[in-house]
Amino acid sequence: MSAPEKLLLHSCCAPCLIAPYQQLKAEGISVSVLWYNPNIHPVTEYRQRLQTLKDFAQREGFELFVNDAYGLRDFVKAVADRPDARCEHCYRVRLEMAAKTAADHGFEAFSSTLFYSKYQNHGLMKDIASEMAEKYQVSFFYRDWRELWDEGTRLSKEAGMYRQKYCGCVFSEEERYLKRK
Repeated sequence: MSAPEKLLLHSCCAPCLIAPYQQLKAEGISVSVLWYNPNIHPVTEYRQRLQTLKDFAQREGFELFVNDAYGLRDFVKAVADRPDARCEHCYRVRLEMAAKTAADHGFEAFSSTLFYSKYQNHGLMKDIASEMAEKYQVSFFYRDWRELWDEGTRLSKEAGMYRQKYCGCVFSEEERYLKRK
């Protein structure tokens, strides 16, 4: 799809948002942001990431939708029997919430800062996002923002943003600190 005028962008955190947001803003796209990340553990990490995003939203003046459901128990229940396949569940719940919120609030399209990360499975995310676009009758806007990784790192450090050390879930924290994956 061509670039929408009004986009709802799901954000996992402010450091992953900053470079895509700046690019979209420079293109004249009106961006509103959705926080919905029931996978993030522990709760202190969840709160720190949310506060950093709120601070960025206040500084930039964009609309921020906050679905503040800390969903650790539901997330763990959903992936406990298959922790190595957890990312599919994680993508699905967050992209579905983005599509539903976009449809409910009259956005032309939705996307996610998950497409900024060089650590995520873009093919799987694109498939799930396309499925959700069809389900909620709202366009999915795909952009591969991985090329902005270094720029986003620089911008977020210059802005003094809290920068997390792992994707968010308890399993990614384990992998990061035990140096696995």
